[in-house]
Amino acid sequence: MKQTAWISMVADEEANHYLKQIFDKARTPHGTLDNVMRIHSLRPATMIGHLTLYKSVLHSDEITLPIWFLEVIAAYVSILNSCEYSLTHHWNNAVRLIDNARRVEAIQTALRSQRFENIFNEKEIAILHYSKKLTFDVENLKKVDVIKFKQAGCDDGEILEVNQVVAYFNYSNAC
Repeated sequence: MKQTAWISMVADEEANHYLKQIFDKARTPHGTLDNVMRIHSLRPATMIGHLTLYKSVLHSDEITLPIWFLEVIAAYVSILNSCEYSLTHHWNNAVRLIDNARRVEAIQTALRSQRFENIFNEKEIAILHYSKKLTFDVENLKKVDVIKFKQAGCDDGEILEVNQVVAYFNYSNAC
């Protein structure tokens, strides 16, 4: 068994036929199997669930928020959770999607310093503040938080998208 996390993970060459099939479904377009998926190798059903959740949260045709910004939210939550693994993967996606070196540098500085003014618009700032509250202070989330979110221009579907991305990354950052 491959040991690159705090628990054992099954290596490709040690996987039985069933697990190999699941591995193949979870592979990236480059043919690799990210550790965030491989960590489920001892309980393959959870890998299927994780993969389904991931695809629905970041790769669904129903998403209306810009994908680059969802990747920024993913990176921000990963920063908040000190998850360098997830930060690296999703920040690289954001960089590719933003495709503007100066903007990328400004966004990265803003995320790390948590100073969003002059970098993000009002709606994006509201989303980032909401994301932090969902990550660190969800028990104190109130109706007024959602009302403020809506006043910044978010509709209910976008609020759901943000909830799903933040919840997913709080889940996967712990895997």
